[in-house]
Amino acid sequence: MPISEAAKNVVEHATSVAKLELELRALELKAKAASFAIGIGLGVAAAAVAFFALAFALATIAAAFATFLPWWLALLVVTLLLLCLCGLLALLASRAFKKASAR
Repeated sequence: MPISEAAKNVVEHATSVAKLELELRALELKAKAASFAIGIGLGVAAAAVAFFALAFALATIAAAFATFLPWWLALLVVTLLLLCLCGLLALLASRAFKKASAR
């Protein structure tokens, strides 16, 4: 077997190996993307269930207040507590942004 033919075989094998490596990488990336998609879907489902759980917890708090307050006042108290929490979180977020922009 002449050297030129051996070199041609080496080049063909190297090309074949490179193509197979690229194909393997593409399949691995597809599998990883599918795993990420499933994870994102499950995370969104968990967030939706958490949202409804929070809503029921707030309704429970309002119902507990309604045992010794009129129902409208119990709902108002829960609403005001939520607005105070929103204000506190907004204040903390503002401080965090100012601290981050100062760096």
